[in-house]
Amino acid sequence: MEDIIDVNQHVEESIRKRFHKEIFSKFARALNEYQMLKPGDKVAVCISGGKDSMLMAKLFQEIKRHNKFDFELVFLVMDPGYNDKNRALIEQNLKDLHIPAEIFKSDIFDSVFHIEKSPCYLCARMRRGCLYNKAKELGCNKIALGHHFDDVIETILMGMLYGAQIQTMMPKLHSTNFLGMELIRPMYLIREDDIQHWRDYNGLKFLQCACKFTEQYYSENGDPTGSKRKQVKELIARLKKDDPEIEMNIFRSVENVNLATVITYKDKSGNRHNFLDTYNE
Repeated sequence: MEDIIDVNQHVEESIRKRFHKEIFSKFARALNEYQMLKPGDKVAVCISGGKDSMLMAKLFQEIKRHNKFDFELVFLVMDPGYNDKNRALIEQNLKDLHIPAEIFKSDIFDSVFHIEKSPCYLCARMRRGCLYNKAKELGCNKIALGHHFDDVIETILMGMLYGAQIQTMMPKLHSTNFLGMELIRPMYLIREDDIQHWRDYNGLKFLQCACKFTEQYYSENGDPTGSKRKQVKELIARLKKDDPEIEMNIFRSVENVNLATVITYKDKSGNRHNFLDTYNE
């Protein structure tokens, strides 16, 4: 018990002191800048078992401790079919970090295992749907996911290079299938390097992707190879060597869109507009 208390105390102290600027301040800034939290909110903090969502849970606990206004937190872990070892690791981390999470089961891994086309995309959508459903059942009006800054800029480049479109991962979204529900991403401004540094500084071990497709690769190689996201991550790392500002420039590119220099774009309703529409005006 003494060791468990020491682990949690060390983790919480590191958030308040060692990683205050790189992590906690950016978490609080995202909440404020994108207006993610309001009085009366009940937020389902969704924990996958990885470093990002576990850190997010601790950051929410720290924000709650400040108690600037009234809101509620529910910590949720969906087990989509983890093996016993991975399930046990999640449970131990929750215990060590004093995160009072509810774990509920689903059979998503089995459902998508034999899907040949885009199984990861389908899995992500199904997992999100299950989380929305459980959160709504518990009276929540928001779910929080642990996507971070690197996820955002990688998504921007993936859309351009592989999807032939300019789009980004938004900091918050209204759910189209669950009326009155919102998705928020409070880790939006936090760099993955800083999350990894926090994890290693505290000597913590978390799940990576633990589905049936990738757990063998992780155990053998540390990372599944050949994914488009991995290729984009490596591309950004190479570009960063020549220009340290490249990551922020990618991020700011979707904050500084000039529609007067865009050939075609879609408005909020999905209507397409072409520069020729107003060219002679």
